[in-house]
Amino acid sequence: MGDFFQPGLITTLHRLKEGNLDRMETELEFHSRHRPISLVLPSLYSELKEKALKTIVSELQKIRYIHQIVITLGKADEKEFEHARKFFSVLPQETIIIWNDGPRIRSLYNILDKHDISAGEDGKGRSTWMAFGYVLACEKSEVIVLHDCDILSYDREFLARLCYPVVNPNLAYEFCKGYYSRVTNKMHGRVTRLFVTPLIRSLERLLGYLPFLVYLDSFRYPLAGEFSMITDLARINRIPWDWGLEIGVLSEVFRNCSLRRICQVDLTENYEHKHQELSPDDPGRGLLKMSIDIAKNLFRNLASEGIDLSESLLKTLKATYLRTAQEAITKYHDDAAINGLDFDRHEEGVAVDTFTKGIELASKAFVEDPLRIPLIPNWSRVASAIPDFLERLKNAVDDDNT
Repeated sequence: MGDFFQPGLITTLHRLKEGNLDRMETELEFHSRHRPISLVLPSLYSELKEKALKTIVSELQKIRYIHQIVITLGKADEKEFEHARKFFSVLPQETIIIWNDGPRIRSLYNILDKHDISAGEDGKGRSTWMAFGYVLACEKSEVIVLHDCDILSYDREFLARLCYPVVNPNLAYEFCKGYYSRVTNKMHGRVTRLFVTPLIRSLERLLGYLPFLVYLDSFRYPLAGEFSMITDLARINRIPWDWGLEIGVLSEVFRNCSLRRICQVDLTENYEHKHQELSPDDPGRGLLKMSIDIAKNLFRNLASEGIDLSESLLKTLKATYLRTAQEAITKYHDDAAINGLDFDRHEEGVAVDTFTKGIELASKAFVEDPLRIPLIPNWSRVASAIPDFLERLKNAVDDDNT
């Protein structure tokens, strides 16, 4: 039987039957005439060599309802940027590449710094923010859709389902988050399964009922990198430039949207992409760094809601999380057993120990400076401080692409 359960505060749109792609695409082509769509693709140059991005480009060539594609390219020199332009030139949509390492874009980052408006360090968050700025500068789109470029299981239905809830005006959603299963011969998604969900539920135990935590716990895959939204949200949302991007986006949407205008959608039968290393001994990389960044962002958002996160509470949180995560391991072990999946309890335990260390390091950083959490100013503030900045951004990107 299809899973039609509604798990929390936000609406869940399930994948209950197959064979809907042609109908969805026909409706999207109709609605996109009045609600044009920009697709944002954050990409490292190295991903151009991978099978996943080649498949994504091949599928995008068949899609007629996307008005504009903005590739925000990182880690590329001039020769590699030119190669990227050739690589993406096969796309039939209006396609623009933002060369984040190019001299024109770097000069814009310098202008921001001079006005005390830092866009943070290089990474997916900053690249995404710059792409949103370009879409706003073009003034052509009503909807922004974003997904990663390392999706090995990508197909047209994936994108259609991500677009549909926001593009169809009869549904009236302003933000849609994607979710999916991540299972091969084993369960994946360790950061969601063993860190984010146990951390949120531990905070609920300690702090009691908080609408913000109930909201976050309503998302079936809060770290999914896929979402769609109206362009107005891109103007007013602040986002982190580090690994806290996904939680940061959800936090801003919570502040700026009615819950009735937020949904999540099941995108695909199964999702596969590249996997990050755990890196338990290096807080500057891998899943340990990811857990630190996510926890710091979550703490800051709770503090902004008026919650007093004292040093003693954060120490208690560490112990509560450890117990909650260990209980989660048992649940996932049993789930794997009935489905005949491989399950390494030791490996899961090492992950939980690593994430516990991440909470400890994030707590220390938060106590030392609660405001030292990397958030990029929203585009409304940038336009107020530098009125012609969006025009400069559009000209810089267009010049790079001609």
